Amino acid sequence: MATTGRKPNAVPTVWKRAYWLDLFTGTTWKEFIEAGASVSGFPESRWKTVQQVHLGDYLLCYLTGISRLIGVLEVVKAPYKDSSRLIWKDAAFPCRLGVKPIEILTPETAIPVLDLKDSLSIFDPEKNPSSWTGYVRAAPARWKDVDGETIVQAVLEAKKHPISRPFDPKKLARRPFALKSRVGAVTVPESEAPDEPGQPIAKETSAHSEFCDSLI
Repeated sequence: MATTGRKPNAVPTVWKRAYWLDLFTGTTWKEFIEAGASVSGFPESRWKTVQQVHLGDYLLCYLTGISRLIGVLEVVKAPYKDSSRLIWKDAAFPCRLGVKPIEILTPETAIPVLDLKDSLSIFDPEKNPSSWTGYVRAAPARWKDVDGETIVQAVLEAKKHPISRPFDPKKLARRPFALKSRVGAVTVPESEAPDEPGQPIAKETSAHSEFCDSLI
């Protein structure tokens, strides 16, 4: 019987593209671009999740600090580990995926995620207005297909008809801190930091995608 399951190290019999969040700070995005925009990396702690990503899946690139969607990448090389090629200066991010850009924007033309609040399911009018931020604190994280498709179309449209929006360079350069949690390390934006921050973890895990970057 055909299956659409997406278990680690297993190629689904019936393939369907999945959409995954990929987080970047202003610094790690710049380093990614300068390295050829061909490899996306994640911390060692995310290896199990990275293995669930398949060829042909799309990575939805989210720029922390200024909370903007800056690109879409297609996975063209299966998950692998590599610490020998140095791409990011603050951490190795050894759990990697080979990628190729479907479309890439600039920080100026990237799409403020709040511009899509009427189209994305992460914005629930019945919940706390800030509850959506919980969806952009870990990567890779699988998103609903409908949300992924919405973001892809928005990025393609933004490339065809770019709108330059000013932003605060200090926010783009900001690195959110991370906390230990039941599921690992999660990041908390400065503006939403709890009164009792708990146990800070190493800066290495607060530089780029997954339980390492966040937004606002």
